Amino acid sequence: MALSIDLFWSFRSPYCYLALDRLLALNRDFGVEINVRPIYPIAVRTPNFFKNTNPLYRPYHTRDSHRVAEHLGIPFRRPVPDPIPMDMETGIPDAEQPYIYRLVRLGQAAVMAGKGLEFLDHVSRILWDGSVDGWYDPPHLAGAMMKAGLDPERLEANVATEPDKFDAEIEKNQIAHTAAGHWGVPLMVFDGEPFYGQDRVEMLIWRMRQKGL
Repeated sequence: MALSIDLFWSFRSPYCYLALDRLLALNRDFGVEINVRPIYPIAVRTPNFFKNTNPLYRPYHTRDSHRVAEHLGIPFRRPVPDPIPMDMETGIPDAEQPYIYRLVRLGQAAVMAGKGLEFLDHVSRILWDGSVDGWYDPPHLAGAMMKAGLDPERLEANVATEPDKFDAEIEKNQIAHTAAGHWGVPLMVFDGEPFYGQDRVEMLIWRMRQKGL
């Protein structure tokens, strides 16, 4: 019997992107089923999170994510533009958010079309690998969705006409995310046990080997 994990994912998290190749290998090389569960970033779920966090959080986070990318040999640059525009001094997200709702809904639509992992693979790269600016533009985002085996026009139309349908599923993901035992991402849940962070992928594999991987 194939093993499976739930993968709670934020498209704004550098650590999700930095875990991506190892998670894809887990699926490809070991046949582990990965149930992709997109959630909104913490800046949406908890709008005052960055306002109230320690001022050392962001500079360390920035340094560490670049260091992890260098250690793993992964091309890395923060997305241009940021999926969540915000005042970096105050930590308060802008009132207008033109990108994130569309992006996460598209991710959920891809999951519902049976292409969630493929969407993560191709879309996360145009966000984070530094290869493009304006990742949201049709040549880039639509092209990534096509590489994932999706019809971008159909997906965009579905999301535009029925946003509440996809938000309802995302909300279910967010409730399950909290119930799993952590607030952060990437969160991998195997056999009821949560593993938080890109630095827990190897420990996840260790646990899965105990269960027959």
